[in-house]
Amino acid sequence: MMMASIPPSSSRNHRRVRVLIVDDMPQVRRDLRQFLDLTGDMEIVGEATNGQDAIRMAAELTPDVIVMDLEMPGMDGFEATCQIKTQGPAPRIVILSVHADPENVERAHLAGADDFVVKGASFKSLINAILKRNGSPDPNDPKKGM
Repeated sequence: MMMASIPPSSSRNHRRVRVLIVDDMPQVRRDLRQFLDLTGDMEIVGEATNGQDAIRMAAELTPDVIVMDLEMPGMDGFEATCQIKTQGPAPRIVILSVHADPENVERAHLAGADDFVVKGASFKSLINAILKRNGSPDPNDPKKGM
């Protein structure tokens, strides 16, 4: 992921977005935690290494947003997304993956993903995807959903 300047928080008095990070790579989880913590807009409530843990932690921690990898051992991100979205109330799910070919993007959308960000995209793209409120696109974000 490219390093970019972190947009300043518009207000320090607002509730921070609760984020669950799901990726099987420890370095990716560590880097995401560090970058997302720096925004001041997000609270990392947990980290999962596979789809089964993501489902369990989503139910226990009730995050606002899950940042989900697609390719993981055991249960992949497609199946985990689908199962999490059938639980209520479902958090927003932002897929963060290197597998951004049209088939995988469509498959993620059909599983219930709310947004898709390619690993290696600008950090601002990921922040914008995470901070969308109630499924409404950020008016300053030229990319509208998936």
